[in-house]
Amino acid sequence: MYHTFLSPPDVGADERRLLIEAFDSNWIAPLGPHVDAFEREFAQLVGVPYAVALSSGTAALHLALCCLGIGAGDEVVTSTMTFVATANAITYVGAHPVFVDVSRETWTLDPDLLDEELTWRARRGKQVAAVLTVDLYGQCADYSYISDMCRRFGVPLVEDAAEALGSTYGSRSAGVFGECAAFSFNGNKIITTSGGGMLVTSRREIADLARHLATQARDRAPHYQHSAVGYNYRLSNLLAAVGRAQLKSLPRKIARRRDINEEYRRRLGSVPGIAFMPEAAYGRSNCWLTCLTVAPELFGATREDIRLYLESEHVEARPLWKPMHLQPVFRASEMRGGLVSEDLFERGLCLPSGSNLTAAEQTMVIEIVAATPAAVSSSARGMTHA
Repeated sequence: MYHTFLSPPDVGADERRLLIEAFDSNWIAPLGPHVDAFEREFAQLVGVPYAVALSSGTAALHLALCCLGIGAGDEVVTSTMTFVATANAITYVGAHPVFVDVSRETWTLDPDLLDEELTWRARRGKQVAAVLTVDLYGQCADYSYISDMCRRFGVPLVEDAAEALGSTYGSRSAGVFGECAAFSFNGNKIITTSGGGMLVTSRREIADLARHLATQARDRAPHYQHSAVGYNYRLSNLLAAVGRAQLKSLPRKIARRRDINEEYRRRLGSVPGIAFMPEAAYGRSNCWLTCLTVAPELFGATREDIRLYLESEHVEARPLWKPMHLQPVFRASEMRGGLVSEDLFERGLCLPSGSNLTAAEQTMVIEIVAATPAAVSSSARGMTHA
């Protein structure tokens, strides 16, 4: 049996009850009382006036850029260390991503390099259309610095908070720092609706436009009339019911993920060559995934050795996100910096971190990681004797 507890869904009786309630109500389409309630409850949790429930976090990113009027030929600065959806959404509107490296201290968008990029462009009259931050693995970007910078350069800020529901920057929640923000409820996120996402904003006009575009941009008329290109992006009432139940258990899920993170650090943090993703002093991460880096010259094995040894024991682990500037599809995109993200990708690994990971399962993972150097050495000796 393959143990896929990297970040599996954590669902139970409440999700089943609300899902059946939604089904029995006959509200099946992408509208209904659970959609409305999910939006209200989510907005209240994050601390914004408006939330729009959508079919994916990618859809939320796409509509965020659409609502800000970003389009063909524009350029959007974003972190190179992210899942590809961040960069894909920029291309959906015809814009071009400009990648900036991350800080080694936070693994999020490096504010100093961002300042360099925006300053360089301002001097040449090449202002970007937006800055799209990424709250990586549950850690918020440095919003005090970045928000002030965006205001100084007159550039709108959009937040990719797909991985960061429940995380904070100071006393404020992830998702409140830009013109709008996107969250994901994909099956591997800290809460899930199977598939889904949410756009949040403090501006009513953005929320209204996002809802309009997400429902095929249908005009107010008794017949089907369309004055703009729209999308089929709304979340169904059934999945919104699941989302409402998931929201109720969010504090428990975050507490469990932080416990898992702390246990990994306690038992592996003193191992030579093993280091964990830093938690920035300015906030509190939801610890969506616990990530470490490996210095093979100290540990005695590589990141890939650990991953393959876990795989041989039927346990899933994955490398960190491959930086966007290294992806073939974005090889022609502009890039500032890159050495930090390249190093993190080369040496970084995501460990099993799901909220329903048991103590016994975590102990198994820890023991396999710790035993990897000996296993690699034994294998090498066996090959030499052969």
